[in-house]
Amino acid sequence: MMERLNPNARSDPYGSRINRTQSPLRAGSVPWLSIMLGSLLPVLLLADVMPLVPSLGLLMLLAWRMVRPGLLPLWAGAPLGAFDDLFSGQPFGSAVFLWSLTLIGIELIEARFPWRGFWQDWFTAGLAALLVWLAALLVSGAKVTPELMVVALPQALLLVLLYPILARMVAHLDQFRLARARRIG
Repeated sequence: MMERLNPNARSDPYGSRINRTQSPLRAGSVPWLSIMLGSLLPVLLLADVMPLVPSLGLLMLLAWRMVRPGLLPLWAGAPLGAFDDLFSGQPFGSAVFLWSLTLIGIELIEARFPWRGFWQDWFTAGLAALLVWLAALLVSGAKVTPELMVVALPQALLLVLLYPILARMVAHLDQFRLARARRIG
């Protein structure tokens, strides 16, 4: 009876009486910063003409969208794609368009199939990543030859195989994002 009258008289298991809650700065910035870091990593691993690893920024975006639907707004593909365009060497605007189109497509798929599992997420993210990879290859201005496709094929394979690892990493980042932090003051 006393708890109903005075909500400050009780404390929850997380210790809200000692002023512990999620950090709003960390809760809002971790997804964006992890995607931006994923866009920067392929720049470090360049091999002569083309990078060795695919666009990890796109895979991180897809992983955040699949693991935590509704966390990132639908327009998030535009600024994150612009950041990726600055460092990837693609023509500016290609990732803005392709990432935005990808998020809209995933939103349409999720409206059609609201209940999904890991395998459907993996298939959807892999197919979306492969389509964006192929479109980026065509937009890049390079002559698409059979030799180029053979050289770029390991990137396509990595796109599909890295998704489960990045989805697990996003789940851990999400736990870190929502962890309780002490506020002073």
